[in-house]
Amino acid sequence: MSLDPEPTTLPRPCAIADALELIGERWALLIVREQFWGNHRFSGIQRATGAPRDVLSARLRSLVDAGILEKRRYTERPPRDEYHLTARGRGLSPVLMAIQEWAYEELDGEGRARFPHGDHLADPVSHFTCRVCGKPLDGRRHEHAADVPA
Repeated sequence: MSLDPEPTTLPRPCAIADALELIGERWALLIVREQFWGNHRFSGIQRATGAPRDVLSARLRSLVDAGILEKRRYTERPPRDEYHLTARGRGLSPVLMAIQEWAYEELDGEGRARFPHGDHLADPVSHFTCRVCGKPLDGRRHEHAADVPA
């Protein structure tokens, strides 16, 4: 029995796929990263991410439209806005921490920026638990997973 889907089947419904529609592109997550670092203005975000101006403008617009960022006017003449995380955007913190944790463990890269945490630099460790039963999640399917409706 093949595990490959039939050519006529639709993709598996998946929360990860839904989230990737909003944030699954390099520039989107780097923009969110910059928000956590306190970088709210277009020029600073562009400098820190290296995103082309047109791409950055489009990603900022899509993140605002998705409710991840909000625009705040900081000057009227000329009209200029800053970008700030909404509650929905701040909810991406564990996503960025998990990516950062994985990168520190799995990728070569001495000298990567780490953020201050008290009197040292942060070294994040993710712990995920099931909201229903409280047991730790390890990312693997368990025997009873096949019995649970998708």
